[in-house]
Amino acid sequence: MDGDSDKATLGGGCFWCLEAVFQRLKGVSAVESGYAGGTTTNPTYEEVCSGKTGHAEVVQVTFQPKVLPYDELLKVFFLTHDPTTLNRQGNDVGTQYRSVIFYHNEDQKNVAEKVKKQIDESKHYRNPIVTEIKKLTNYYKAETIHQNYYNRQPTYPYCAYVVRSKIDKFLQLFKDISKPSL
Repeated sequence: MDGDSDKATLGGGCFWCLEAVFQRLKGVSAVESGYAGGTTTNPTYEEVCSGKTGHAEVVQVTFQPKVLPYDELLKVFFLTHDPTTLNRQGNDVGTQYRSVIFYHNEDQKNVAEKVKKQIDESKHYRNPIVTEIKKLTNYYKAETIHQNYYNRQPTYPYCAYVVRSKIDKFLQLFKDISKPSL
């Protein structure tokens, strides 16, 4: 990174939801959908959806820490998906939809553990947070069709109902750090 920006790699269900939320966050300059944490090299969407690759659907977020500190980015992550359900988000079920933070360095690991503990102890959620915190060992960009998906397909039923509800939740909770419009 160039010193003015950093990257975070996060999984919390379908990457279309995370991508749409983080694109609307001040301090974020790019969001890319991809796959991480598995054993298959250069997996396809269909292979990841099978649950046999070990990969999670993730987003790789490029952000400016001076505008959006990593801990604030993680608060948005934790509060805009359900980090208490193991290997699922709503009707999306399987290890590919797990809640996971893939840290890029030891500082990110320490901050992730701290934020997870703070939110868990705040009792924001009735059940304990099950989000994994793991070192990023591999990352593969998802196919072009999955990039910027919600913005290109807002009327697709999954986008209109599921993704839109995540955006609405984000805007309700984080209006003060959301971009004026996309």
